[in-house]
Amino acid sequence: MIQASIVPVTPFQQNCSILWCERTKKAAVVDPGGDIDRILAAVAKLGVTVEKILITHGHIDHAGGTAKLARTLGVPIEGPQEEDRFWIESMAQQSKMFGFAEVESFEPDRWLHDGDTVTVGEQRLKVIHAPGHTPGHVVFVHEGARLAIVGDVLFAGSIGRTDFPRGDHPTLIRSIREKLFPLGDDITFIPGHGPTSTFGEERESNPFVGAYG
Repeated sequence: MIQASIVPVTPFQQNCSILWCERTKKAAVVDPGGDIDRILAAVAKLGVTVEKILITHGHIDHAGGTAKLARTLGVPIEGPQEEDRFWIESMAQQSKMFGFAEVESFEPDRWLHDGDTVTVGEQRLKVIHAPGHTPGHVVFVHEGARLAIVGDVLFAGSIGRTDFPRGDHPTLIRSIREKLFPLGDDITFIPGHGPTSTFGEERESNPFVGAYG
């Protein structure tokens, strides 16, 4: 089975996740936005071996530490979908915009597409293209564990911002209602910020996309 541990990073307290396969102890770091030393310390404490980096989208708080971590560990980068290339290429500008120390851009070893699969050890996660917050945003779903890593698409009680370049509110709502909620109320999701929740809880009570939203 797959396990997950959350490591909050950057001044935005972004939920970087470490996913690992219980049997092989092979792991992936999802959205290493920064604070690489903190991520590496968490990896060491878990006793796992990172074999790749997975990226949900190209915003700096999710992807700002990617180039450094990939170089440090000598591992490939998978994701996001290629529509987020412009965000990844603008890391220097994002650094200035959000007050980060300047960070490097990177070229993913594999751009992801809707319906793709990524592996972590012997475990497989489905890739769902869920645009709206950014055009190339992807979500990772492990159907056996009923677990999803949703980046900044959906939060406990809220949804992702759509006021950044190429964000689109109606598209985000469709991504949540038509691509995520049908996966099942029992799926627990790790959002990009804040506490975990379930699709069922959000479908019922989220003021933006819930039954009364």
